[in-house]
Amino acid sequence: MKTSAMSVTIASTISDVERDTGLAKETLRVWERRYDFPRPERDTFGERVYPSDQVIKLRLIKRLIDLGYRPGKVIGYSADELQALAQKSSAAGKTEAARGHPELHSYLDLCKSHQMEAFRRKLTQAMLVMGLKSFVIDLVAPLTTQVGEAWACGQFAVFEEHLFAESVQVVLRGAVFSVPQVNHQHGTPRPRVLLTTLPQERHGLGLLMAEAVFAAEGAHCIPLGVQTPLPEIVDGAHAMHADIVALSFSTTMNPRHVGDSLRELRARLPEHVEIWVGGSNAALRKRPPGYVQVCELADITPAVAQWRQRQRQFAS
Repeated sequence: MKTSAMSVTIASTISDVERDTGLAKETLRVWERRYDFPRPERDTFGERVYPSDQVIKLRLIKRLIDLGYRPGKVIGYSADELQALAQKSSAAGKTEAARGHPELHSYLDLCKSHQMEAFRRKLTQAMLVMGLKSFVIDLVAPLTTQVGEAWACGQFAVFEEHLFAESVQVVLRGAVFSVPQVNHQHGTPRPRVLLTTLPQERHGLGLLMAEAVFAAEGAHCIPLGVQTPLPEIVDGAHAMHADIVALSFSTTMNPRHVGDSLRELRARLPEHVEIWVGGSNAALRKRPPGYVQVCELADITPAVAQWRQRQRQFAS
């Protein structure tokens, strides 16, 4: 594997690794006993610490697990072998949108060379040409996926991934703020959408992309930011008269916590308030509960149209 800023030998605690990779502490300890990997060192207090090369390998293993591989089948591979397998598997599953935009590499090059002002200008120009909804679905989403893959493989440093995310958020926030507030004609309901993440979920870029698509569809968006305690989500939905609570879940959040939180949220929200969820968390792919609506970014437009149709039926 090529040396990068991620290759500096920095030890991470087991809590750091859990937050970084989305692998639970219990899973890391089981793998240590069962597969002899990871192989943590010990600090002066006898606590586990993980060198950066092992953290990178764990990210790759987690990515392959999310793609359907069993840990016992891949955990013995070298980091280079894992990276090659992840790239091959990702290439096989790329969306038409990701393949259809020929300039993704030029955006990545700007990020990698830390030309962030040029990166933001290029994004803004693309947004003006493509329109907000297409910009998010056809450019920002596949670009974010590629940056995540590069980060998992150790090709992007953590600070570079942060630079990318912050730059995209600056452009998207400006775009959302600029969406004209259309006065819809009588009989065209405008959903009030409260958007946030749960306290264990620190990643907010997917949530902001969803907000942009909702705004483009004429929804009234109520963003709470990330890591909102569940009781505050419930209080906010009541106070803001939300029709929909939209949540984003990345792979770093424990799927069991996702399921438990969604059950509690459904029990505490009024029946008429719908729960829409999105993101790459495994809990949303493996038999998601029937009381939530799982939406990819491209699903938001038809889902909003269906919501409006339901409201018209209830009103008639």
